[in-house]
Amino acid sequence: MAIKLEIPTALRPFTGKQASIEFEAATVGEALHRLTATFGDLQKHLYTEDGRLRSFVNIYVNDEDIRYLEKENTPIKDGDTISIVPSIAGGSEGPGSDSGRGL
Repeated sequence: MAIKLEIPTALRPFTGKQASIEFEAATVGEALHRLTATFGDLQKHLYTEDGRLRSFVNIYVNDEDIRYLEKENTPIKDGDTISIVPSIAGGSEGPGSDSGRGL
């Protein structure tokens, strides 16, 4: 049995539109490196030039944030699910915005 790595919609164009991929791996880092070795275009979206996981990329193992576990060294076992969740930021103050109304 393997672990399942869930791919967010924004990154699916780089995985042949696959929503999830299964790998054999012992740690989160190993699973992510297998993912980027298989789908090279993901590398720049997940990692900085110096090989560190980008700060706006959140990784969860079975709904647990790896930042509060052992980060990329977090052990995984058969049947675990790893989720990649990119942070979303933005917005605008356009028509209909409550900004400046003193609410």
